[in-house]
Amino acid sequence: MTDLIVRNATLPDGRRGMDIAIAAGRIADVAPAIPAAAATELDAGGRLVSPPFVDAHFHLDATLSLGMPRLNQSGTLLEGIALWGELKDTMLTVDGMIERALRYCDLAVSRGLLAIRSHVDTSDPQLRTAEAMIAVREQVKDYIDLQLVAFPQDGYLRAPGAIGLMTRALDMGLDVVGGIPHFERTMSEGAESVAALCRIAAERGLPVDLHCDESDDPMSRHVETLARETIRHGLQGRVAGSHLTSMHSMDNYYVSKLLPLMAEAQIAAIANPLINITLQGRHDTYPKRRGQTRVPEMMAAGLTVAFGHDCVMDPWYPLGSGDMLEVASMGLHVAQMTSPEGMRAAFDTVTVNAARAIGLQGYGLDPGCNGDLVILDARDPVEAIRLRATRLHVVRRGRVIASAPPAAASLFLQSRPGTVNPADYAPRT
Repeated sequence: MTDLIVRNATLPDGRRGMDIAIAAGRIADVAPAIPAAAATELDAGGRLVSPPFVDAHFHLDATLSLGMPRLNQSGTLLEGIALWGELKDTMLTVDGMIERALRYCDLAVSRGLLAIRSHVDTSDPQLRTAEAMIAVREQVKDYIDLQLVAFPQDGYLRAPGAIGLMTRALDMGLDVVGGIPHFERTMSEGAESVAALCRIAAERGLPVDLHCDESDDPMSRHVETLARETIRHGLQGRVAGSHLTSMHSMDNYYVSKLLPLMAEAQIAAIANPLINITLQGRHDTYPKRRGQTRVPEMMAAGLTVAFGHDCVMDPWYPLGSGDMLEVASMGLHVAQMTSPEGMRAAFDTVTVNAARAIGLQGYGLDPGCNGDLVILDARDPVEAIRLRATRLHVVRRGRVIASAPPAAASLFLQSRPGTVNPADYAPRT
């Protein structure tokens, strides 16, 4: 017996009138008019059906902590780090982190966000952060794929005891080796930390995801070192560089050398549009730099480029709603990706590209993939981004786990492509 069939779906690749059958938690068939019965049937009505959204970069240990113990007045990255340090020293508890993280995970599910890679601060001598996030990972495993990155927020070499804490955190069961080379004391120590962290990952058989060159300094060169160490240790395809904002300010000649090196190392690039354009350029007057890395150029070079939400209501960012369509929208605006191809590529940054960047297994809408999908109140990926489309149904392993009624924006679906009926938008009485 088929568990669920979604009828009359439009797929992200443009195929229309497709049915998707899910059995035993996996996609069994994708074809027009599947002649089968199912315990549950959903009529997509020609709407877009997508694999679930993926957040390739987040900080779940800090989420929803806005105002604890105070607000970030300057809006800078460095004040956010300092504020997070105050919070760790005075107010952070395991139970509090678990409660806030679970609230956010409930929000994420309602947004069709079913996979998150979260960086976990391992600078806490008690590793309360790691303890809390491991507990959250266990509690949400039935509806969210949660990867945990061991992240030495205060610096792997800079902070006392950070090396030992990294070892302990990985021994506790964190999934990915993280780092922050631009926060080390010197450029050379940053490069030394990249080499050490890649070596640890190679020895343990783990992926790598470094906060890399998250600054406005055009001379920051840590992604270059990351590419070299990736190749040296045979980590190709298992390494991501997150943020990479300094590349926005680098000269074009150096970037023309750097992009092929990153492509050779098969490094994934993870930009965080909402946060990168908020934290970066704070020392500029005018013109102000955008801060987001070179997304279209990276895509053209063959790199896997993903977007992350990064923060929601925490010491670095006072806003956020867990909506990866908002992230995609901001990313395409900042990168000026407004061609039809560019907008569709932006949708990929929060779905298939993000899944590839974090090594997610069983992701997609092909037979054999996990039975996870989202029915969106939109006709295609571009309209989904434009409208921040309502997630009508969210399905996990063939089971509907969240639903919502169509929003007023669904009126767009009633018009033929390329037409607008002004009466649809007249004030209602």
